[in-house]
Amino acid sequence: MFLATVALQNAFGFDLADYLGLHYFAASKFSPYQFITYMFMHGGLSHVFFNMFALWMFGYVLENVWGGKRFLIYYLVTGIGAAVIHYIIFYFEFNPLVKALDGIIIDPSYGNLKALHNSLANSLSPYSGEIYLQFKEFSNNLFHLRLNPDNTAAIEAARGFVIDYKSYVLNRPNVIGASGAVFGILLAFGMLFPNTLLYIYFMFPIKAKWFVLFYGLVELYLGFTNSDSNVAHFAHLGGMIFGFFLIKYWKRKGIY
Repeated sequence: MFLATVALQNAFGFDLADYLGLHYFAASKFSPYQFITYMFMHGGLSHVFFNMFALWMFGYVLENVWGGKRFLIYYLVTGIGAAVIHYIIFYFEFNPLVKALDGIIIDPSYGNLKALHNSLANSLSPYSGEIYLQFKEFSNNLFHLRLNPDNTAAIEAARGFVIDYKSYVLNRPNVIGASGAVFGILLAFGMLFPNTLLYIYFMFPIKAKWFVLFYGLVELYLGFTNSDSNVAHFAHLGGMIFGFFLIKYWKRKGIY
């Protein structure tokens, strides 16, 4: 899938990750199948290498213990769980903005439109793509509205920009990578083999249970402090959380 992503992008300019990556559920680009396919997309060679290295390093042990079918179930459940947790967090982060934009769409008064313009003036740039050109046109319409607040054509054009900007905001996030499922596998390894020694940088020994706990705490910290990061830290935690409860469920059913 990684090679297909690179080949299609270079040969045809087709962004496979944009179709198979996980978009926000309220976005026009979202499709339910993305909850599965996003796990097979990666953003670069180092991204796919380190995820697959960890999958091989810890996953083959778990597959030998569980068997292929249960391992696959666990992998998919933790991957989907990672996506669910990520978008629950995303909902609470973006819902206020979406509500504000809906309010402007309903009431496109000059004051509301001007407030939006001021808030976007420093966040959009020529590197933002087509939305920046639309923003420049939005600025022109605001100028006409300042001269004539009853200019119906300018109001509708400005309102159209708000609708397009809302779509831009919702479609922009795109989660890709197997990291959520890999963190679930890391959690499972720590639970099944808690006292196994792992060697950090091939030098420093640490028991698997402490390594997993440390990683979980780091991801929790980064999730709260680096909200603007491209790394979906809460997705990583989601993989661990769903993995924890699935293992506990299996243990209670006697199939651990």
